[in-house]
Amino acid sequence: MTAYGIAHLHPPAALPEEVFEYLERIQATLDPYGGKFLVHGAPVEVREGTWPGGLVVIEFPSLAAAREWYDSPAYREILHLRADHIPGDLVLVAGCGPDHDSAAMAAVLRAAAA
Repeated sequence: MTAYGIAHLHPPAALPEEVFEYLERIQATLDPYGGKFLVHGAPVEVREGTWPGGLVVIEFPSLAAAREWYDSPAYREILHLRADHIPGDLVLVAGCGPDHDSAAMAAVLRAAAA
């Protein structure tokens, strides 16, 4: 099942050279794990709440592949280039399958709450 790496980042006004190096090198760390950017720094349109910062969404073929990428020596080698300069949060999450039914999910949740 498809999985995603989602980051909510808070970049400074001026990006240091290390961040440019990170951006130049990250795709090579993703390729062996089938990772591809779906959202990468596009402006967000906030409709509810607040969203300070930027959004990155990377798609992987599976949660295992996402974990392997994040833990890989190649990614670990460059992670500090971003993390030391751009604070934020990153999560890995499995996506919904093509047959996901939110009404059926509500029924299960309702029954569990009863």
